[in-house]
Amino acid sequence: MGQDVEGQKVDTGKRKFLIAATSAVGGVAAAGVAIPLVMSMLPSARAKAAGAPVEVDISKVEPGMLLTVEWRGKPVWIVNRTKEMLDTLPKHDGQLVDPTSEMPQQPAYCKNATRSIKPEFLVAVGICTHLGCSPTYRKDVGAADLGADWPGGFFCPCHGSRFDLAARVFKGVPAPTNLVIPPHQYLGDAKLLVGVDAKGA
Repeated sequence: MGQDVEGQKVDTGKRKFLIAATSAVGGVAAAGVAIPLVMSMLPSARAKAAGAPVEVDISKVEPGMLLTVEWRGKPVWIVNRTKEMLDTLPKHDGQLVDPTSEMPQQPAYCKNATRSIKPEFLVAVGICTHLGCSPTYRKDVGAADLGADWPGGFFCPCHGSRFDLAARVFKGVPAPTNLVIPPHQYLGDAKLLVGVDAKGA
């Protein structure tokens, strides 16, 4: 017991208890405000997933087959091109807007004849560069509805844009540029990582 200034007895034990209890309640309240505030500044799991790299098992993508995965909310195509498909690429360069990929629609390590790291695998964002439609995979050479000179590739049914098997745009169509090649790297013979630049590039 102590004595206050007016001469009344004060229970110091009770006072210490009340101070401690008030401090504890205040601390809990502060944490209750701080935690939601800090959490609101962190990206949500969905936001992180939207921009996170995507690992893809390509071991079952057979020659000529197209596999579609999602990265940043966009379709990404992975095409295992056959030797015959690759052989067609240089034969129609004169029909293309940007045959040597001068426009920056791909990472520097994919600025080559096949627009890829490994010649057999094309990795491209499946969104038309005209108005954002998603073209269809038309590997059939000389398709009746696309003309006898059709070498196979991607056709956008919205407005008729055509792209070859290196995702390069043909002349005389609405799409102004080649399809985008996303950053990617190989983690081994069977694993592809979309969304991260190739090591050392």
